[in-house]
Amino acid sequence: MQDRRIHVPALATGLRAAFRSGYGLAQLRRDLLAGLTIGIVAVPLSMALAIATGVPPQHGLYTAIVAGAVIALTGGSRYSVSGPTAAFVVILFPIVQQYGMGGLLLATLMAGMILLVLGLTRMGGLIRFVPYPVVLGFTAGIAVVIAVLQIPDLLGLDPDGMGEHFTENLGRIVAALPGLDPVELGIGLMTLAVLILWPRLRTPLPAPLVGLAAGTLAAWAVNHWLGGAQVDTIASRFTWTLDGESGTGIPPLPPHFQAPWRLPGPDGEPLSLSFGLIRDLAGPAFAIAMLAAIESLLCAVVADGLTRTRHDPNAELVGQGLGNIAAPFFGGITATAAIARTATNIRSGAVSPLSAVVHAAVVLLAVVALAGVLGLVPMAALAALLLVVAWNMSEARHFIHMLRSAPAGDVAILVLCFGLTVLFDMVLAVGVGVALAAALFIRRMALLTQAEAVPPQEDPQVRHLPAGVALYDVNGPLFFGAAEKALTSLHTVDPGVRTVIMDMHDVPTMDATAIVALHTLIDEMERQGVALILVGLPTRIIVKLRRAGIRKRAGHLTYASDLARAAAVARRWHGARQPASPRKR
Repeated sequence: MQDRRIHVPALATGLRAAFRSGYGLAQLRRDLLAGLTIGIVAVPLSMALAIATGVPPQHGLYTAIVAGAVIALTGGSRYSVSGPTAAFVVILFPIVQQYGMGGLLLATLMAGMILLVLGLTRMGGLIRFVPYPVVLGFTAGIAVVIAVLQIPDLLGLDPDGMGEHFTENLGRIVAALPGLDPVELGIGLMTLAVLILWPRLRTPLPAPLVGLAAGTLAAWAVNHWLGGAQVDTIASRFTWTLDGESGTGIPPLPPHFQAPWRLPGPDGEPLSLSFGLIRDLAGPAFAIAMLAAIESLLCAVVADGLTRTRHDPNAELVGQGLGNIAAPFFGGITATAAIARTATNIRSGAVSPLSAVVHAAVVLLAVVALAGVLGLVPMAALAALLLVVAWNMSEARHFIHMLRSAPAGDVAILVLCFGLTVLFDMVLAVGVGVALAAALFIRRMALLTQAEAVPPQEDPQVRHLPAGVALYDVNGPLFFGAAEKALTSLHTVDPGVRTVIMDMHDVPTMDATAIVALHTLIDEMERQGVALILVGLPTRIIVKLRRAGIRKRAGHLTYASDLARAAAVARRWHGARQPASPRKR
């Protein structure tokens, strides 16, 4: 009797795996140190990514706090660190422009539900079927879009609003170039230089902390000592109002519960929750969920490679879903596992998901105790940080290497995904890229599938066949892209052939199109008076053929397990037939 029970993925498999391998005070100490390091890195990155998305910086910090802790405790990877990531900027920025802060959080909540369903239905293994040229193409495209969005803050420009379209944004930046601020540019370039050069010193202090600290000190000095100059900072750009209190920069309060649909929409008024709004957000939510699944599972694979461990993909999707369901209720935007932060976590000595929980606690402490200091960070320094993130994300070396060495079809998919992501959007790029990659795969498989006539003397099992028997060898899967091509040659057998043996040992599968093509071939051969023997088909395929009406008919069609039995049947049929008059071709 078949086991029809539904197997639900277990929660917190990453945490339980760490505890099963042995966990004590020494491991806790390593997690605390790793969590402290990654938390320091996450604070500036979370603020910068939130600003790039088009929302105030505290929402990025809330994401690292809430989603970072929930995903770590419930997910399937021991080392992944989750929070806001650069990959989502190109998806979330247009959502904020169209639907406001409330719309973004509602879309994140819906995406979390989709991720939860994907995990519960055990779809984690399917993500690996997204081809590498597609992933590399859209991530490189995202990097270019992010870099362009940082140019105004880096140069101190005041363009006439940054929109959703890459070409329009470029035009606005070019038009605003006469307003370039050399002081802002100087602070941005200084921060960029520190971010690039500091890692070469191989010190334990993370480069983002040092770079932003240098930029913040420079901005503070300019604002206090140079008359007339005013460097744009988080505090000068962002304000907040909460429970009757207001201030500039980041509110010095922990994330608090609030329904996402009560937050402002595109007009600044509280969002009006309706079925129409949910329908409109369904597409963006699905795009968020798919990208979150791809990025999180790729991050877990990278972590496995660095640590020689194994993650649970379905549990990881469940954890990502729960984190993205919880975060919007506390002001958090979309979260996913971040490869750079995860790699830093591993290099810092982490041994369990508790390091990611410590990282969330460090970010919370920074919000409560250092909000005033964080408000002094200049926008140009954050832009420099995101330029480094975009460069690392682009994987320029891999991109150029693939352009030079990959097959032409893969190069075309890579370039197309890159171009569509930059000029249109990532959802279109991934959809078209996967479709083209699938078509390219089908074409390649079709080229491998073929049916060839084999001289009987080449095989000892059929060496002494009668003159009217022909042997064909069919190789490869028979599916809609290959069946017609492979079976076409069998429609025109030699007029003297009365029996055809088809060796199908190397046919692993047949789809409905192949079955229809085979049925047509059998009918045509029967009209021509040619018998057919199918050899070496697995039982499951024979069952499929019988269900489709392709059954044994004495003297016309049968199945054989090997060529020796097929040869015996052919001799018997051939000997039983009366000499036939020549057939018309």
